[in-house]
Amino acid sequence: MMRTARLPLLALALASLPVLALEGDAEAPVEVTADQLDLNDRAGTAIYTGDVDIRQGSLQLTGERVEIQRNETGELSRAIATGERAYIEQQPSPEEPVVRGWGRTIRYHVSERRVELIDRAELHQGGDTFDGGYLEYFLDRREVQARSEAEGVDERQRVRMTLQPEQ
Repeated sequence: MMRTARLPLLALALASLPVLALEGDAEAPVEVTADQLDLNDRAGTAIYTGDVDIRQGSLQLTGERVEIQRNETGELSRAIATGERAYIEQQPSPEEPVVRGWGRTIRYHVSERRVELIDRAELHQGGDTFDGGYLEYFLDRREVQARSEAEGVDERQRVRMTLQPEQ
């Protein structure tokens, strides 16, 4: 019963999860499907396992395991998705293409508005693509940093980039 009462607090924390939010994303309901949930309110963590799919508006975050962490004030501080191909997507605005990212680990740092894609990392924005062992995407600046090697990368993975010409 205590866990059920605390789930709305988790939903409120997840409501601040938008990566690059369309206006209605923050007000959209958070929908989570998983095989299992382990919620530790004192530690400020929720760990979903088993084909996890989290959606809110245009945001989607998937993985075999997704851990949501809150800070001491109860605000979402980080979301970490892991799996063979963890995935994140969101549409920044109605006139911009959907941003899609893959990796064996995806870390979203909420206050920094930064996403790390680790090991077999891939980022697609419109026709532009970035691949490598490690990609870091700064949401507000629309800046990408790519590396062939980094902590958490199993083996060196060359950086590749494809940019489509401006129309």
